[in-house]
Amino acid sequence: MSTINYSKWDHIEISDDEDDTHPNIDTPSLFRWRHQARVEKMEEAKKEKETLAKEHSTNQQKIQQMKQKLKEVEEKESMDNFEKMKKELKELEKQESEYQKKEEELKKKEKLTPWNIDTICHEGKSKTIINKYDKNDDKDLTEEEKAQRQEEFTKKHRQEVKKYGMFSKYDDSQEYLTQHPDLVCEETANYLVLWCIDLEIEEKHSLMEQVAHQTIVMQFILELAKQMELDPRSCVRPFFSRIKVAQKEYLDAFNDELEGFKQRIRTRAKQKIDKAIKEHEEEERQKRLGPGGLDPMEVFDSLPDELKECFESKDIAKLQEVVMKMPKEDAEYHIKRCVDSGLWVPNAQDADSGAGEGAESKEEETYEEVD
Repeated sequence: MSTINYSKWDHIEISDDEDDTHPNIDTPSLFRWRHQARVEKMEEAKKEKETLAKEHSTNQQKIQQMKQKLKEVEEKESMDNFEKMKKELKELEKQESEYQKKEEELKKKEKLTPWNIDTICHEGKSKTIINKYDKNDDKDLTEEEKAQRQEEFTKKHRQEVKKYGMFSKYDDSQEYLTQHPDLVCEETANYLVLWCIDLEIEEKHSLMEQVAHQTIVMQFILELAKQMELDPRSCVRPFFSRIKVAQKEYLDAFNDELEGFKQRIRTRAKQKIDKAIKEHEEEERQKRLGPGGLDPMEVFDSLPDELKECFESKDIAKLQEVVMKMPKEDAEYHIKRCVDSGLWVPNAQDADSGAGEGAESKEEETYEEVD
């Protein structure tokens, strides 16, 4: 038994099905804003692609029109307009080259975009994959075609795959896969991996281990098919016959793969949670930034203790007294950072009461005292 290659799942993002979210934990709520951000990003990418295609099409029409006009001008021997139109055509052809480059960049960006539950479950438009066995089938597919096939499979078989993932007895799994041979494929394994990561994030550890077991069962069937160069659907019975006999060497290999897979799921889930928390914290930090682009929390932590006490007590008189006693450079440095972070809004009360120029004068006086 060769070691299962898990690297193919490194670029599949976790799903975030709200209907599977555990009601007693806070972690999934962290992913709601992340899901929304991803959907918005996908929508922006779609609009960008449509806009580029429209502009490109318009430019191509202009090129054709310009070529036709040049031909007519050349026939009439009107050289003045001919040179001017040649320059315009050259500029249009230059733009055509730029549009082609942009379209290639978009295609590359789409290929590098990780799969997630939104892309996997998106309804396909342009191509139908016939589910006929071919041992070289995957080798001939592009990444886009693989993603398309996964989308269509998930849309059609999602509930069936989830039911398979819940079986705990080999006899039940064998009977179910025999009745649903279309599930014996790579797409089932891909979806189960996504589901395992979701369950671990939601702290449904026991259920994750159950689904992980079914994932490895599917992977062993697929590996057996590769070794024997057979249709995976024909390897269901041989695998279960072998695993139920429980030969030590084969059973040890299965359990080693299962434990390694569960650990990988735990690691992957932790990475996703850490990343989501980090992104959430950064988003909150961006919301806190003051008018000068500084974080008030970071600025407050960097202040001398006596200044911290002034801000905590909101004692403006004491603040001015402390600032006056500080060296000029230190005072200017800290006051500027406080203002840039929004930690201190000079003359906020005057501004709120509509003091206008009087507030500005008072601010100038404050800075004179600081100097």
